Amino acid sequence: MTKAELAKKIYDVAHLTGEFKLRSGQVSHEYFDKYRFEAQPALLREIAKHMAPLIPVGTEILAGLEMGGIPVATALSLETGIPCVFVRKKAKDYGTCKFAEGLEIKGKKVCIIEDVVTTGGQVVLSTADLRSLGADISTVLCVIHRGPEFPEPKIAEINLDLRPLLKKSDF
Repeated sequence: MTKAELAKKIYDVAHLTGEFKLRSGQVSHEYFDKYRFEAQPALLREIAKHMAPLIPVGTEILAGLEMGGIPVATALSLETGIPCVFVRKKAKDYGTCKFAEGLEIKGKKVCIIEDVVTTGGQVVLSTADLRSLGADISTVLCVIHRGPEFPEPKIAEINLDLRPLLKKSDF
């Protein structure tokens, strides 16, 4: 499947119109429901195949952000053999009380995986959390960058390279 064919399939499956409040607080009249493409194994497999070349050389761990980044990171892990961790928005208050589950990330080269990025707010928060644990992070991958600016200013401010598989203009 070509990248253009993949973009069309994602658009057909996940693009909704109406009025939607985004995580950033913005209101949009279009929305990409990531769960609609993440829930389909064949489509998720194609996304992973196309995203794998975007992973920086030397990456030791993929960090899937809660909740939509987790299936994408898992698919990428299966595609590449690179292990992954699952990153919560906040540490749980029971059990291990961690916000990064799965592996030790201290001193490791970690690549953040997200599904859809508009302003990068959660990426910024999660990067700070992961860096506080000693992770070496320079890159974030996402399936769709739907924001008005590229590169995303909030992400650039914290010295991250944003590598989207698709931008709004691809649709």
